[in-house]
Amino acid sequence: MKTSTTVLALVVLAAVGSASYWLGTRSQAPAPAGDSAAAAAASSPKARKLLYYRNPMGLADTSPTPKKDPMGMDYIAVYEGEDEAGAAGAAGASNQIRIGTEKIQKLGVRTEAASLRLLGRTVRAAGRVEPDERRVAVIAPRFEGYVEKLLVNVTGQQVSRGQPLFEAYSPELVAAQREYVIAVQGMQAMKEAGADARGGMKQLTESSLAHLRHWELSPAQLETLVKTGQPQRTVTFSSPVSGVVTEKKALQGMRFMPGEMLYQVTDLSSVWVIADLPEQDIGLVKTGAKARVSITAYPNEVFSGRITYVYPTLTAETRSVPVRVELANPGQRLKPAMFAQVELAVGGTKPVLTVPDSAVIDTGTRRLVLVQVQEGRFEPREVELGGRGENFVEVVKGVAEGEQVVVAANFLIDAESNLKAVIGGMAGPGPAAGTGGAAAAVGHQAEGSIDSVDPKAGTLSLNHGPVASLKWPAMTMEFKAANASLLSGLKPGQAVSFEFVERQPGEYVVTKLTALPAAKAAPASSAGKNSHSGH
Repeated sequence: MKTSTTVLALVVLAAVGSASYWLGTRSQAPAPAGDSAAAAAASSPKARKLLYYRNPMGLADTSPTPKKDPMGMDYIAVYEGEDEAGAAGAAGASNQIRIGTEKIQKLGVRTEAASLRLLGRTVRAAGRVEPDERRVAVIAPRFEGYVEKLLVNVTGQQVSRGQPLFEAYSPELVAAQREYVIAVQGMQAMKEAGADARGGMKQLTESSLAHLRHWELSPAQLETLVKTGQPQRTVTFSSPVSGVVTEKKALQGMRFMPGEMLYQVTDLSSVWVIADLPEQDIGLVKTGAKARVSITAYPNEVFSGRITYVYPTLTAETRSVPVRVELANPGQRLKPAMFAQVELAVGGTKPVLTVPDSAVIDTGTRRLVLVQVQEGRFEPREVELGGRGENFVEVVKGVAEGEQVVVAANFLIDAESNLKAVIGGMAGPGPAAGTGGAAAAVGHQAEGSIDSVDPKAGTLSLNHGPVASLKWPAMTMEFKAANASLLSGLKPGQAVSFEFVERQPGEYVVTKLTALPAAKAAPASSAGKNSHSGH
């Protein structure tokens, strides 16, 4: 019995061990081919396919192999499915400039939002103090005579209204007074005469009196003449206004003719400042506007006045329009002919959309701003400008409120010619990205030697070899430098390798220049100096 039980236990243990071995080997068996591929795809990322390398400045230039642009930046790899704009936005993104975040920081790109503001600024103009023409009085007798006595004999003397200036003697005036006295006496003697006789004598008296009034005898002098019946030998001339004697031609005993000016008296309690306003600012100035006037003689004071008149004529030599500012002059501190600086605050009455004036790129034919579409992407836009203010300019069309525009990026200004390809793309779609072609390439390369350098004009003459990209032969021609630093240290005869672009038809700009050993200088044309206009 024990023997059979033991045998049965051994058989059961053997069966369990066999089953365990079979299960273990089953679990270690290789999986089917399909399951293995799926597991591998899930565990490792899919390899990306390299399409091409694109220009880091966003220019329409691609390369199948890594390379650098004229500024030394590495071209950026573009992989399949990594189209930054997407299929739907490809057309719009073709005109955009793309720059990495690191490059933006290094190049000093700064943006500011287009915003609504009152577009005001200060217009400044040079001026001069002049007397108010309405306050200038001239004393010029209407008869011939002699200066009998001077009562005011100093130019610059202060006089008051009615103050005697001089006494004049005139035989003609004495005779006219006698005629009047005789006429008055005749009227009195003919009181009993007929009406016709009295009427005739009355007309003669009135005619004599009108003659004396024409000679500007004062009412007091005429009254004295009537009362006394004796002609006065001399007539006293008085100042018609209170002011300063600004001109005196009268001399003791001199003879004067009718209408000859003997005195000029000017009231300086109020003066004019005539400012010469530049032609481009005249449309901003309105009559009645406030003006601030600074005088050289009083550097720490500001005088307030108003514009009372804008002259209708333009001075051709200075291209300026005179503007009259009227000032009160208490104490007569402002002297005629003093120099003055006039400041006029001008501007609109309602807010307008503006951008900083540093954001505008003027190509000569149109005006552009660079709008930041998103981080690292900028879009050139043509804008229509309105009025200008202090550091800001109105944008009528092309930019919306709140959009970020580039206001500080020196590399964009220096590389304006390199941006031409992007800007030019605004007129229509460019070549498709990824073609690998160089049809849209902007830069051209050549070698040669320095013929001459003109730092003031920012130009250099290069004796260069053939330029394959433009099918030019070897020749000597003048180029402009993209910036002044390119011309530093250049000497005639120096061998160089250079890159250039066509900024506008017939204008070629050097963007990069590298010195070469003298032996590597490309041969120049034996025909002498030629102009690029003949290509």
